[in-house]
Amino acid sequence: MILGYILALLAALASGSGSVLESIGVRRAGAYGGRTLDLVNLRSQSIYFLGIGVDLVGFACAAAALHRLPLFLVQSVLAFSVGVTAVISAFLGARLAPRGWIALGVGAVGLVLLGLSAQPGPARVLPTQWRWVLPAVAIVVFAIAYYARHHDRPWAAQVLAFATGLGFSVVGVSARTLRIPDSKWLLLVEPSVWAMILNGLGAAVAFAMALQKGGATAVNAIMFTTNTALSSLIGLVFLDDRVRDGFALFTVAGLVLAMSGAIATAHYATHAKALVTKA
Repeated sequence: MILGYILALLAALASGSGSVLESIGVRRAGAYGGRTLDLVNLRSQSIYFLGIGVDLVGFACAAAALHRLPLFLVQSVLAFSVGVTAVISAFLGARLAPRGWIALGVGAVGLVLLGLSAQPGPARVLPTQWRWVLPAVAIVVFAIAYYARHHDRPWAAQVLAFATGLGFSVVGVSARTLRIPDSKWLLLVEPSVWAMILNGLGAAVAFAMALQKGGATAVNAIMFTTNTALSSLIGLVFLDDRVRDGFALFTVAGLVLAMSGAIATAHYATHAKALVTKA
């Protein structure tokens, strides 16, 4: 169980750090606020691909944690990576208002409550037909990204962040329910594997587009709120994720505080162009 907590925390640190690196890459490439085709300029931004690499390390840690801990706990810890993003951004020159630091503390209290209430254990295996539904969700993620790319209004970044959260929630559910077969080649026809690949790719595309149209902290807040809320609901209702006896109120309070802390952190975070010039 301790290992699961450590892996979840490492995943949050990696995800928050990766988001900042990717945001810097988008801005240095001159793609921020521009057209979707401007993202092609990212090919020359090594810092962007470094961010993706760090994100992949975070995903590996999260996947390992999900085999030990419930979705609502791991995804809530990942949601708190918005605090990691805000803190790193503050060191790079973006100002975090005093209430933002309080919000970080509120979120941390929520994570402690969730940690106390979570019951470790494996997830229930989904029926085959439902496991094939998971890869199909990628169609929805790509459709939202395709629609939002034609719009430069402020809501476009929010919609893209939601699509990112949707894609990553499916990745989390797939990682939680993945069972490694005795014959490793059978992984090629395992729906959960394809669900992680396709939805992960769609979420990565939507995330890059969201960073092009909005700030990293705000985008992360929407993405992780969607991810955590949807994943937690699926885990508790369908995957047999469990809460310790007598700790139900801890779980509810923890989710509320963790999500409120993440959203408030994004609200009070003010991004400056120094994120690019001082990085």
